[in-house]
This record gives sequence, structure tokens and C-alpha cells, in this order.
Amino acid sequence: MSRDPRRALGATGEDLAAAWYEERGYKVLDRNWRCTQGEIDLVLGTSAVVVFCEVKTRRSAAFGAPFEAVTVSKQRRIRVLAAKWLEAHPQRGVDLRFDVASVYAPKDAAPRIEVIQAAF
Repeated sequence: MSRDPRRALGATGEDLAAAWYEERGYKVLDRNWRCTQGEIDLVLGTSAVVVFCEVKTRRSAAFGAPFEAVTVSKQRRIRVLAAKWLEAHPQRGVDLRFDVASVYAPKDAAPRIEVIQAAF
């Protein structure tokens, strides 16, 4: 059975984003964490910070940069989801941060990632 190309593209972006964070000393705490209100793409952490990262992946900029898809309403929903994640995974003495990973993955070139830390 063939995999949905959009899901495959999204998974590629999430793989790249997770690797980007791991190269910088973060640990992946959760990936595609779901609750009734939605899903958080990546939850990452160090001893000092928990990062909630929304990953947006595009083949081209034809419909705008990937990060532009993280609208104000999407930001609000991610904050609600982060609160739910924190209820299920209590963290003490750490800062919280909301990042956006913007990934370009053209079919004919190597993918590029830009992570906007503290995006909202």
C-alpha cells in the first residue's frame, strides 16, 4: 500500500527538525503527541527548557514560506495543546518555548530547515 505523499512529506520535515534539535543537545520528549484538541508535532527538552515545535514542510514557496502557515489561531491551539501536554507530563523549574520549524524539501534538491526559536 502506498503512503500518502503529504504525510510522507510531513514526516520528512519532522525527521529533519528532530535531528536539528538533537544536534544541538535537545532530547525528543514526544512526537505527534495527540489529545482530543489536536496534535503537537514535536516536544523537545533540555534540563532548562521544554520546546513545543510546529513543523511546516513545503516542496516550494509557491504558496508562501512554510512558517506563514502558523497563523494566530494555530498558535492559540498549540498553546492549549502545550497546557494539555504539561498536565500529562508535569515539568518543574523549566522554561517553555514555542518554535516553528520551516522546512523546504524540493524533489530535486537537498532539504533546507530554518528553525524560528521563540516564534510566538
